[in-house]
Amino acid sequence: MRYHETPIRVRFNEVDAYHVAWHGHYVGWMEVGRNDLAGRFGLNAEQIGAAGYLAPVVALELKYKRPARFDEELKVRTSVCRTETATLEFICEILGPDGACCATGRTVHVLTDRNGTLQYTLPPEIAERIEQMLRYLEV
Repeated sequence: MRYHETPIRVRFNEVDAYHVAWHGHYVGWMEVGRNDLAGRFGLNAEQIGAAGYLAPVVALELKYKRPARFDEELKVRTSVCRTETATLEFICEILGPDGACCATGRTVHVLTDRNGTLQYTLPPEIAERIEQMLRYLEV
């Protein structure tokens, strides 16, 4: 399995009184990586919305391994898992400048129409975009 890599620099406003990145920012960094990867296949939040759908997060997992600090350049590695349902599952690893793992995470997204009605099967245009992303990542 391959992954897509997105660089993130820890900004001053993202560190706390302990001089480390506040834990809530990791979720935002995962989102940046996820949208960077998905956008290449017409699947970021705006592109899914333009197709008439939404992809809300229904599950989020995050494990912290080591703190990120101000001005460090992190690498957000994002990939996807093949699923049997009409969902998208992204996996993420956030690496520090030395390559050490700062955090790992996962998000699961369902597909709904604009009214919030859950889609039990993927619309063909969305399914094709997901399949292109899966092929690119060798999943």
